[in-house]
Amino acid sequence: MESAPEQVEKRLTRTPRVVVTRHLMPSVEERMGELFDVTLNGEDRPLTRDELVDAMQTCDVLVPTVTDRVDGDMIAEAGDDLGLIANFGAGTEHLDLKAAHDRGIMVTNTPGVFTDDTADLAMAGIIGVPRRIREGVQLIRSGEWTGWTPTALLGTKLAGKVLGIVGMGRIGQAVAHRARAFGLRIAYHNRKRLPEAVERMFDAAYVENLDDLVAQADILTLHCPATPGTHRLIDERRIGLMKPGASLINTARGDLVDQEALIAALENGHLSGAGLDVYPDEPNVDERLIRHPNVMTLPHIGSATREGREESGLKVIANIRMWADGHRPPDQVLTGLG
Repeated sequence: MESAPEQVEKRLTRTPRVVVTRHLMPSVEERMGELFDVTLNGEDRPLTRDELVDAMQTCDVLVPTVTDRVDGDMIAEAGDDLGLIANFGAGTEHLDLKAAHDRGIMVTNTPGVFTDDTADLAMAGIIGVPRRIREGVQLIRSGEWTGWTPTALLGTKLAGKVLGIVGMGRIGQAVAHRARAFGLRIAYHNRKRLPEAVERMFDAAYVENLDDLVAQADILTLHCPATPGTHRLIDERRIGLMKPGASLINTARGDLVDQEALIAALENGHLSGAGLDVYPDEPNVDERLIRHPNVMTLPHIGSATREGREESGLKVIANIRMWADGHRPPDQVLTGLG
């Protein structure tokens, strides 16, 4: 294997060979074509494991997305020239960061780009589930609506209700900012308590114990990463602690929730509804969720805005260019391993 100085010298003297695993915004792909020796995915289908390994054996830079799981065994098979995994998106749980670090492969991501977009979509669920928006849309589309009545499709008022936010990072804070305008009371749980000044800004109450937050919330919204410690964080026991008639919103990662326990609570009426943009076995969505009258099932579109997807692609380009020039990219993922 070449030494680090030899690798830097090589990439300074040739156009980086870049493989992009999914179709990106046309303006981003066009710019990549101008700057790099790029291989694009015109079919826009997830690459197989073997195809990913083949790409990693021949490129200098791999640009994966959340649909590409790159594990340690795959990284072990990577070619000596692979020096950068420039992830499209902020999440990196689909990448084995330790294996990349051990091979001397840098990893970058695109943080902060989709904060507002994801918060907007979370608010759609926070508003839409208590107000039974999905049921209303279905009623109109079925042709069975007979007109306004005083007791039809009664939902729940938002003002004064407790919004429990699990994970008060960028997105959680953006949700809190929006939710205040609807009169919701903000309570949150986080690994670390926010500074007092930030809590005052959102009028947010810190709840140290997650069980206590779950029990207080009328609406529980999830904004934490997928890690071994958060796998099925909202399990059968915690769902049982939720208030009767409460609702759950998840725009983060599907495996944060025990799906079977969630479905059981929806079917027995313990929970009034759910707003879901992510699932544990994407793209498969359980039919029981689809059939439930007050579950908003969305196809992982939290970051799906033209502006956000273009900005994320431009961040990828910036990271590759800085790396290719021998500099530290602005969005290097620090693993704490070295």
